[in-house]
Amino acid sequence: MTSPARRAAPATPAGHKVPFRHKVAFGLGMLANQMFPAALGIFMVVLVQDMGFPGWMWGVLFFLPRVFDSLTDPIMGFISDNTRSKWGRRRQYVFVGAIVMGIAFVAMWQLYREDGIPYNFAYFLAWSIVFYTGLTLFSIPYVAMGYEMSDDFHERTSIMAVAQWIGQWAWVIAPWFWVVMYDPGWFENADTATRTLSVWVGVACMLLAMVPAIFLPSRSTLHDEQLLPLTWRHLGAGMKEILNGFQEAFGSRPFRKLCYATFLIFNAFNTVAAFSFFIVVYHLFAGNAAAAGIWPTLFGSVGALITTFAVIPTVAWMSKKMGKRNAFMLSQGVSIVGYILLWFLMVPGQPWLFMLALPFFSFGIGGLFTLMMSMTADVCDLDELATGKRREGIFGAIYWWMVKFGFAIAGLLSGAIMSFVGFAPGAATQAAGAVDGLRLFYSGVPICGTLLALWIMRDYDLDEQRANEVRAELERRHQAAGTAA
Repeated sequence: MTSPARRAAPATPAGHKVPFRHKVAFGLGMLANQMFPAALGIFMVVLVQDMGFPGWMWGVLFFLPRVFDSLTDPIMGFISDNTRSKWGRRRQYVFVGAIVMGIAFVAMWQLYREDGIPYNFAYFLAWSIVFYTGLTLFSIPYVAMGYEMSDDFHERTSIMAVAQWIGQWAWVIAPWFWVVMYDPGWFENADTATRTLSVWVGVACMLLAMVPAIFLPSRSTLHDEQLLPLTWRHLGAGMKEILNGFQEAFGSRPFRKLCYATFLIFNAFNTVAAFSFFIVVYHLFAGNAAAAGIWPTLFGSVGALITTFAVIPTVAWMSKKMGKRNAFMLSQGVSIVGYILLWFLMVPGQPWLFMLALPFFSFGIGGLFTLMMSMTADVCDLDELATGKRREGIFGAIYWWMVKFGFAIAGLLSGAIMSFVGFAPGAATQAAGAVDGLRLFYSGVPICGTLLALWIMRDYDLDEQRANEVRAELERRHQAAGTAA
């Protein structure tokens, strides 16, 4: 019989560094995990702009699959935490999820105008459900694998920094899909472009997503009797365990702070993210999209490049020097400076000026997940100290449920803000004050969200000293359990 302490042990012993090749293998999975939503966000515009879907259909396709996704995440977290297999608890789900995601992504973009809007709507919605099922199969065990890779306080940040560095390339590449899709030299129309590009994206990301399942080590849980059996007979107990897991996880004060702070920062950003295109076109180029050229693309792509080469390494260094909480507070404070600068440096006729704000602006989202994913792994140790259970899957599911739920709300708020300021996308001219209203919300909403997050995290107390004390106590328990066994 395997003891609960040993079954949960990280793949890397305490105090040992994770091999760089394993960090890269995990990071390649992150590239797939971020490229799929990045490409999806670009391609979705084609449904309205080129396929003729009415706004309500676009809203349903945006909202309903994400609601389904948020419901299945905690179930997948529980299944992943309790799987008995010679491959361990995670790898097989990551591998199968990668295949389902890749096939579904390609299939759902095989849309043809001649099939009509009702058929295309139903077809796309059905394949979206399949895609998000694959995303849940992949992403929840995948994130949990990252939490388990090391129990070292700083090594966890290093793992997430490498993963985020590789994953950021999705946001560097994806904005250039705009250029390819709407250039007649490449494709005759945008829907033809998405049919072709989806194949390249789907197959490439499917292969990338398989890498962690193939190359990251894991321990067998085949004979682990501490895990709850995943059978129909134990369905009731399983559902009770999921609900208890939610209650106990959210009962952790440090974990609540991480969830609330991420919700505020990430979703304040997403509420106004789409406004950057409109601000560049309508404020800097007086509504002339042709004159704006690739400047909207450069805004996203250059910002992602700065995040990749400057922000993530800097935040990882800051975390090691001053601790994770202080690195979070400082990096988010720098992002506030960036949002303020964007108000002043968006000057009509001088689009290059906004580039000066991007190094500050990029610290917001760029530093967020590098630190938060590392801090969540620390919280999983604290949870084991309190409950005796390793529940990376449940904690990852709850954390990302908060992100996805907020993302859906952000989409609704974006439309509400545009209506409030009187901005009409696609119109040749805008009502007086509409563009300035967008600009005000573009800077103001993230600043408010970030300030609230900083207030929440001001007394976050799971620092390096406390984390090391937790690990030391867990090691004593593991040794005692091993001796008893």
